[in-house]
Amino acid sequence: MCPRARRAPITLVAAMHAICLVGVAFTLAGCGGNDNTNYVPPIIIPAITNYTVGGTISGLTVSSVVLANGTSTVTVPALASAWVFPNSFTPGSSYAVTVQTQPTGELCEVTSGGSGTDTGAVGNVTVVCGYGQWTWEAGLTTVNASGAYGTQGTASASNVPGARYSASSWTDSSGDFWLFAGVGYDATGAAGYLNDLWHYSPSTKEWTYVSGATADNASGVYGTQGTASASSAPGARYSASSWIDTSGNLWLFGGVGYDSTGAAGYLNDLWRYSPSTKEWTWISGGNVDNGSAVYGARGTASASNVPGARYSASSWIDSSGNLWLFGGIGYHSTGGVGNLNDLWRYSPSTGRWTWISGADGDDAAGVYGTQGTASASNVPGARYSASSWIDSSGNLWLFGGYGYDSIGAVGRLNDLWHYSPSTGQWTWIGGEDLVNIVGVYGTLGTAAAGNLPGPRQGASSWIDSSGNLWLYGGVGNDSNGSVGNLNDLWQYSPSTSEWNWVSGGNGDNATGVYGTRGTGSVENVPGGRNSISSWIDSSGNLWLFGGSGYDSNGALGYLNDLWQYNPSTGS
Repeated sequence: MCPRARRAPITLVAAMHAICLVGVAFTLAGCGGNDNTNYVPPIIIPAITNYTVGGTISGLTVSSVVLANGTSTVTVPALASAWVFPNSFTPGSSYAVTVQTQPTGELCEVTSGGSGTDTGAVGNVTVVCGYGQWTWEAGLTTVNASGAYGTQGTASASNVPGARYSASSWTDSSGDFWLFAGVGYDATGAAGYLNDLWHYSPSTKEWTYVSGATADNASGVYGTQGTASASSAPGARYSASSWIDTSGNLWLFGGVGYDSTGAAGYLNDLWRYSPSTKEWTWISGGNVDNGSAVYGARGTASASNVPGARYSASSWIDSSGNLWLFGGIGYHSTGGVGNLNDLWRYSPSTGRWTWISGADGDDAAGVYGTQGTASASNVPGARYSASSWIDSSGNLWLFGGYGYDSIGAVGRLNDLWHYSPSTGQWTWIGGEDLVNIVGVYGTLGTAAAGNLPGPRQGASSWIDSSGNLWLYGGVGNDSNGSVGNLNDLWQYSPSTSEWNWVSGGNGDNATGVYGTRGTGSVENVPGGRNSISSWIDSSGNLWLFGGSGYDSNGALGYLNDLWQYNPSTGS
């Protein structure tokens, strides 16, 4: 019996390219067909495989982000580490992943692998999220750069101060930055104490060399006390205290440097610089080094009162134009040298200093009292290189530094204090009353009552228009208790009493990630550093310059890089 004639199998292929093969018949010899009929094999079309597009995400903590590839979208939830678009894409098609909707309170970027042609499954698109963007604006990415001074008084894109640390700085009413002195490199590449004055305009992105010497270790030219002169200038120095008044005048006090005789030591001279006349005036204090303090009666102003020579003191200026000075390392009433915790006020209208609080000796332990409760007996321990702010109510804020805790032990501190000039009382707000504890970072970008920056000295600080305190870097203890140069950025909210770790690492001695000059990215971050100059501009952006720390190659030295941080979401 002859077998029934059979049709070739029908092959179904991918839906988009399906071909149905029908009526392909063949006959066998002796079964009603030509014995020479050849076998016709089935036509098989290979299936086409579509590809997925996805990748990784880091730093997303507070809410979801929506990513897009053309019309396709995916919503990535907070704390996710990976993502993929729900639909697939045909081979050979191009893809370009973008952020369609930013998360609330954060900024996300596609940092690598975001576009191309899919020849296979794509899984290497990297998305990074953060609280804001760092932008490397000027200066070098390597350490120990010489200064490029150009023509005095003329701004230029090629001008840049030499690498330095412990310089003094100011912010004027236009949001421009002023920088003076420090330890660093002059025009010839020599390293020493500097006394050059610089001005930086964020709008033009240019530096101007304003005054002072282009070489290091210059002596002070004091002139006549109280009389401005084009020839007067403070001697080269570092770790001086600074203020700017409502008239735009720059004020400078003390530091370590050169006096009128060319001797180097601790200074207690008070200077004023007028940008309008371009002249310095020696206002108060001695013109020789290592002067002792004259305290007078506590709370009573006197023409004979003067703080002792010192460096790394903290400073504030109040709404009445009074200059405030706290602590540092220097000379007290008996001529001894040590850590100080004396609080002083200087009135430019009367030209007199007043000793307000603290001891007239050195190395005093802190009296903390009850956390959150003001008291006339409370006072921070003696310290230097603490960070300071003043709020819109005229209250003084102080954080950390190197000094003495509640039991008289010496080390790095992370206590936060508040001083009210109206009541004359200190309040211990937060942090520990003991030295050298470990920082608690919590989750990046998430404020919490348990978060706390580690103890540190030489950190930079700002206060924004919302009254939040900002703190960056310094030498201190990281999350593991290791001591080194830090590059963590913190925000403190006085209304919630919570710290928020918003950028940088939780370890020490990090290398800088510069990216492209002038282009912000959440991946960019300055390297670990201390003794930085900082200011905040009229748009609420945080700026920092130089310091002692790590460059793009991981080398340790003096820096002259200029950075801007944009909080982006107004956090």
